[in-house]
Formats: sequence, structure tokens, C-alpha cells
Amino acid sequence: MSIWWSLHLRREAASVPLARRLLLGTMETAGVDPDISFDLSVALSEACANAVEHGGREAAPRSGCTDDASSGGGSPDGTGAYHVTAYLDGDRCRIEVSDSGPGFPPATVARRRPSLAEHGRGLHLIEELADHVRFRNRPGRGAVVSFDKMLKWRDDSLLKVS
Repeated sequence: MSIWWSLHLRREAASVPLARRLLLGTMETAGVDPDISFDLSVALSEACANAVEHGGREAAPRSGCTDDASSGGGSPDGTGAYHVTAYLDGDRCRIEVSDSGPGFPPATVARRRPSLAEHGRGLHLIEELADHVRFRNRPGRGAVVSFDKMLKWRDDSLLKVS
């Protein structure tokens, strides 16, 4: 069994629960164990919130919301948008969130901050909830957070991997 979907979202706070609900609905329909679904949905929410807050070009407001045309909200150049892609393939789920912002500071890509730091707790939480995590920069094109987790299935799942 393989399911994938991709979203192009505006950098608005309201987009975060939308992505989360879509992931939870997909996993519920596929028959994924609720604890695994919850972990991945929290990790996705953190990655999306990071893209909303930091994921725009310098010309975009840093407030986390781009709700007018002049700020590039949803514009083709991506200053007001970010992307989420989720793959459920066999016994693994892989999620990728990419934005068009300035990227992660080099220290963040090399080593995340401790969980008690003022910033960066969301990235640490993603690392705790997922099996494999990668934070990377695409020079001039933004940042990418990708993570995956092994899936467990409900006993009554119709789509369980055989």
C-alpha cells in the first residue's frame, strides 16, 4: 500500500491545523495506530509552524502571517507559501516540509539546541517523535525539514502491510 499527497500552503497560522488534520485523516483511513498518528501529527505541526514563522523571503513579514497580496501570500515566487508532502509507503511514513525562507542558521543544521533553549524546541520535539530527521538548507531557495517513522497498524486495519 502506498499513499502520498502534497500541499502548497500560504504562510498563515490557519494552514497548520489543516495540514495536521489531513495527515490524521489519511492515517485513520489507512488504519495506522493512533499513537503513531499522533506523534507524526505533532511533528508535522511543529515543522509547519516553523515554516509559517520563519519560512518567507526577507521581504515577507516575520510575524508568521502573510495575508495580503503585497506580502506575497500564495504568490508564484513562494514568498508567502510553503509545501508539505507526506508519503505512506509500506511500513513507513515520510513527511517533508519546505519553505522559501532564509534557511536554518548553520548551527541549527549541524546541531539542534537543547530543549530548554528559547528557540528551537519544535525542532527538538520533531527529533524526539520521529525515527529519522533531517534539517537542510537549499541555498537561495529555503529550508527543508524531512522526517520519517515506522508505522504500526490497528488490528482492524484493512490496508495493513502484509
